[in-house]
Amino acid sequence: MLNWGILVLRLALGIMFMAHGLQMAFGLFGGPGVKGFSQMLSGLGFAPAIFWSYVASYTVFIGGLLVIIGLQTRLASALLLIFILTAAIKVHLAKGFFLSNGGFEYNFIIAAICLALILLGPGKFIMFKK
Repeated sequence: MLNWGILVLRLALGIMFMAHGLQMAFGLFGGPGVKGFSQMLSGLGFAPAIFWSYVASYTVFIGGLLVIIGLQTRLASALLLIFILTAAIKVHLAKGFFLSNGGFEYNFIIAAICLALILLGPGKFIMFKK
């Protein structure tokens, strides 16, 4: 059952990050696209914002894909953990814990899943065998 549990974590995390990456990189699902995301990052003090916009967008999209298929799961989860911790610190931490106040509650759960996948690895249900 452990491998089924890992698969559930991988699919949930991967789908969420892939969808978020599609918003950030390509403006799909009502997202800002790279240029809109770059403006937000600029307002948060990231420089050069367009560079970090591309790095974050494609890390989130490709990282989510890798987690879904079980390829480089630990590395992808570590990069996604860095992304979500950065978002938590730069945007949500000052607003407290609860999501209803814009806090880091959601980021906390995502970070916990990333950490679990770093520790557990991809499990046996992977798309490509080594």
